[in-house]
Amino acid sequence: MNSAQILKDAEDRMEKALDVFRNDLKGLRSGRASPGMLDALRVEYYGSPTPIKNIASVTCPDASSIVIKPYQAEDLKEIEKAIRSSDLGLAPNNDGKTIRLSIPAMSGDQRKKLVAQIKKQAESAKVSCRNIRRDGNKHFDDAEKAKTMTEDDRDKGKAKVQDLLKAYETKIDDLGGKKEKEVMEQ
Repeated sequence: MNSAQILKDAEDRMEKALDVFRNDLKGLRSGRASPGMLDALRVEYYGSPTPIKNIASVTCPDASSIVIKPYQAEDLKEIEKAIRSSDLGLAPNNDGKTIRLSIPAMSGDQRKKLVAQIKKQAESAKVSCRNIRRDGNKHFDDAEKAKTMTEDDRDKGKAKVQDLLKAYETKIDDLGGKKEKEVMEQ
């Protein structure tokens, strides 16, 4: 692997870690309704777990409710069952055609717990990026030992991987900070 390939691989993997963190944040409840809250929810659909958005339209008519309208009426019961068994803590209201979810206001304690969870997920994403940096540095060391790269090139490459890590840690902090601020708003 040459220097450009190692850096490209590290950047691609850090971007994936950032995407995982971004998707984790979408699924967190922030006090206002959002279709993203149901992204992690899987519904039994012909024997296989399927994302809810693949079998129903999910909309938010206002800030405190979510309306789920299945594409096929027979899926209503399975969607309701999946919501009841999830850890969302929401009670589905089924009218025969749609399911309505009322999102209650969050207490101060719930908000603080959620902020702690966001910080934990952010740290986990940073650890993933640091592991990617370690792998990149190892590739540079291996290339230098194999005499396909000079010591100077190895050191420059390691510095670039470190800069990449700092950039992705900043992105993770920004995303986490925005979500924390959103959760703490009342």
